[in-house]
Amino acid sequence: MEPSISTTNSAAAPGPAMAVPSSAAAAAARYPEDAVDYVTVSDPVIHADGMNKFTSYRVDCRPPLNDPAAAASNNNNNNTANAVTDVFLQNNPGQYSSVLRRYSDFLWLYERLHKEKAGAIIPPLPEKQAVSRFSPEFVEDRRRALERFLRRVIFHPELWAADCLLTFLRADDVSFQHAKNVTRSEDANSNSNHGGGGGLDMSASLGGAGAFNLAPKNKAGIKKWFSEAKTTFSGDLVTSPDDDLFDEIERYIEALSVQMKRVSNQASGLVRKSKEIANGLFEFGLAFHQLGQSEGMDLGSKLQLMGGTADTLSSMAAQQADLEYKRLEEPFKDYIKIIHAVKLALNRRHDKRVSYTALRHEIQTREVNLHRLRMTPGSEAKAYSTEMSMQRYQAAANVAQEEYAECSQRVLREVDRFKREKAEEMKLVVLKFILLEIEVNRSMERVWADLVPRLEEGSVYVGGGEDSGQRQHPQQQQQQSVVVNMPPSHLPPPVPSSSAAMLPSSQPMYSNVPAAPMSAVDPMMDSSIQYRDNNLPGMGL
Repeated sequence: MEPSISTTNSAAAPGPAMAVPSSAAAAAARYPEDAVDYVTVSDPVIHADGMNKFTSYRVDCRPPLNDPAAAASNNNNNNTANAVTDVFLQNNPGQYSSVLRRYSDFLWLYERLHKEKAGAIIPPLPEKQAVSRFSPEFVEDRRRALERFLRRVIFHPELWAADCLLTFLRADDVSFQHAKNVTRSEDANSNSNHGGGGGLDMSASLGGAGAFNLAPKNKAGIKKWFSEAKTTFSGDLVTSPDDDLFDEIERYIEALSVQMKRVSNQASGLVRKSKEIANGLFEFGLAFHQLGQSEGMDLGSKLQLMGGTADTLSSMAAQQADLEYKRLEEPFKDYIKIIHAVKLALNRRHDKRVSYTALRHEIQTREVNLHRLRMTPGSEAKAYSTEMSMQRYQAAANVAQEEYAECSQRVLREVDRFKREKAEEMKLVVLKFILLEIEVNRSMERVWADLVPRLEEGSVYVGGGEDSGQRQHPQQQQQQSVVVNMPPSHLPPPVPSSSAAMLPSSQPMYSNVPAAPMSAVDPMMDSSIQYRDNNLPGMGL
């Protein structure tokens, strides 16, 4: 059960009843990022530069000019209950750009967004793959995933104005490479500077569990890393009035992650079962085709007809499995990635908290040292150096405090938006899946219904009774009716009793053939085996 989180704009829980729309309405339903259709990732090209092989993508951003009518139409096409305005389009009308980017450039954007907008829920980026990463299927899947990632970033209310995003979209190759080098050097300086003034990026040093992912390259970086790690282990972190609220959010996200993984596993099992049904129907149809070829005549054609129907149903089941993967399994997997992004946002707030706490501890330590040096004669120079260092730490602590407060507020806004938008998206996923199952099952029912009259065509019941259960070919039925309607003078002579006795007991008896009387049967002729008389000469022993 979702805990009640008292944020400023808390999301309303979805209603208990879910109205199923028509199939046309579900087909027209769109995800929020689909409104940013003016951003495309296309034309993947594989480059081979010696041992270095990579794939480049063309990134086009062509926002149209401001048009109130078009904007209103786009908002009407968005079927989410809480449509978000495309702020990027409003602030960048008609600013076209087209650049070439590779996967590592998208990864740079993803990492820079975490640093520039700490606490925001960064959309997930497609994972790396070591093998088969140049196959056409993988390249196309990655292209679609990168395009969705970029559209989500542009439509994100916290990320659309990030400097790294504008650099990614508009910088040429030389400028973009220079920007990457500058940010790389800034990150290195922030890791080594443990108390400087301007340019200090406290989000670059990861505290908590993330502190062990940091690899300091110099003495200052190692000292800073050790300070934050010691602060994390001590547990003596700065407190705020929202700590209980964030603890409740973390428990909710952790429980949601467990439940969604369970649902995703079941969805994967459902898709796997649909594929098994498709394979089973194919084997079933193949067996009936082979059986029909061995039978021949009318029965063989009916069996092959059954096999053809099974093949049709197999194709339909395979298409159903593909659609179930796209409409059910894939959205659930993406939802799990979004939940992981929420966890990363919470971790960024924790990092800011640890960094701010570590700076406060350093200030307290220097205050004690400064007081001791001032009381010691001849230590005026050391006291002055310690005082200057304490002032630098105080300035860094003020910056860290502001970043910590800003990150905390951003996390609260993001969690509220996550709950509101994901409730609508989950509703849309469930509705699309329900309508898919209804449509597929109706189509399969029509295929089975069309098969029944084709199998019954040309076959009639014999005897007319409920227990008869026997059918005859129309030609046999016509011959039977002719024989029955013949006058007695034209009836064929009765079959001799001996011939009747020679028939096997399993031979069917027809109504138009008179049965021989049982008294006329010779006991010696009751069997096809003839016995000799024992009184013949030479038979005695």
